[in-house]
Amino acid sequence: MSAQCCAGQLACCCGSAGCSLCCGCCPKIRQSRSTRFMYALYFILVVLLCCVMMSRTVANEMKERIPFYEDICKGIKAGDTCEKLVGYSAVYRVCFGMACFFFIFCLLTLKINSSKGCRAHIHNGFWFFKLLLLGAMCSGAFFIPDQETFLNAWRYVGAIGGFIFIGIQLILLVEFAHKWNKNWTAGTATNKLWYAALALVTLIMYSIAAGGLILMALFYTQKDGCLENKILLGLNGGLCLLISVVAISPCVQNPLDEHGKNVTICVPDFGQDLYRDENLVTGLGTTLLFMCILYSCLTSTTRSSSDALQGRYAAPELEVARCCFCFGPDGEDTEEQQNVKEGPRVIYDEKRGTVYSYSYFHFVFFLASLYVMMTVTSWFNYESANIETFFSGSWSIFWVKMASCWMCVLLYLGTLVAPLCCPSRQFSV
Repeated sequence: MSAQCCAGQLACCCGSAGCSLCCGCCPKIRQSRSTRFMYALYFILVVLLCCVMMSRTVANEMKERIPFYEDICKGIKAGDTCEKLVGYSAVYRVCFGMACFFFIFCLLTLKINSSKGCRAHIHNGFWFFKLLLLGAMCSGAFFIPDQETFLNAWRYVGAIGGFIFIGIQLILLVEFAHKWNKNWTAGTATNKLWYAALALVTLIMYSIAAGGLILMALFYTQKDGCLENKILLGLNGGLCLLISVVAISPCVQNPLDEHGKNVTICVPDFGQDLYRDENLVTGLGTTLLFMCILYSCLTSTTRSSSDALQGRYAAPELEVARCCFCFGPDGEDTEEQQNVKEGPRVIYDEKRGTVYSYSYFHFVFFLASLYVMMTVTSWFNYESANIETFFSGSWSIFWVKMASCWMCVLLYLGTLVAPLCCPSRQFSV
């Protein structure tokens, strides 16, 4: 049994048709999900490699434990201590290869509406060869001539792509908030308990926001200093209050119904116990960060997210209130999945057409590659960046986060006032 399963999995490496050979020891999975899982796995492997390249601890351990380390480095022309294989420049090259990999597949899968074509089979299979291609592209980036010019130009490409990725996530975050409200409000027509659920969630969210603001004011400000921290906390708190007032104002409700430089002072001292194991803190924090990035990639490549970015929404009268509204209604499983009892473990859920945009999926991962590259190398503080001090903070990361907060507020405010500015147009979220 296990030998047959392994043979089936090996067949999946060479083509999409071979997946039907998988036997009963393998769990059932939809083809569309298994494909996205494999691309996500490739993404994770490259991200882990980038983290290793940015780690001083790993570099020091390699020097101490690998025999003839300097001779090996000179033999592969990576510098006296393999400095070309570590640091921000190495991450730039590896992420360049990964970004090119996803961009090529983005172009290859343009306008695919059926999973039966040749290009669709390439997208859904040939995993072993894709892994080889990804490795070759990441390795080939180290042989690009005129490395200094390449790194300087690629840095700006990465910054632009990273900001676009942040923008897409913020748009989907605002859309998620509106969708949540619309879905639960639809349930109030038949069950008034949905009003209580909305009120409870609203109270929890505002409590968390107010609590966070108070804690930051306590720990990151002092009576005689931290003016910048006070200004920024006051500004962000004021923006939250502003959009709250605008959201509940009658003029907005009616259209919706119709359609610190002193770091020593300003950073709290929690004691040495919290920072005793620096590697543990870095490891846990980095893992959480990239899990969030991966989650953002996968959730922003669904059909509903793609439609939301293009301004296409379901009719309000078709909305069915659900606690887990983001996962689709019950009974959404395909006929093939409901009828499969024995036999193939891969459920071909795309027989009638693709369930997500292949090209958009690869484009999001292309942008995510650029975002990871900039995040791991601390954006524009790349020369002094390393993974061990990733969470100690830098001004580049700080201003990227601050700009993201303001952009999110502007996007949400725009969705509220747009019906007032353009009453002839229909805005649906």
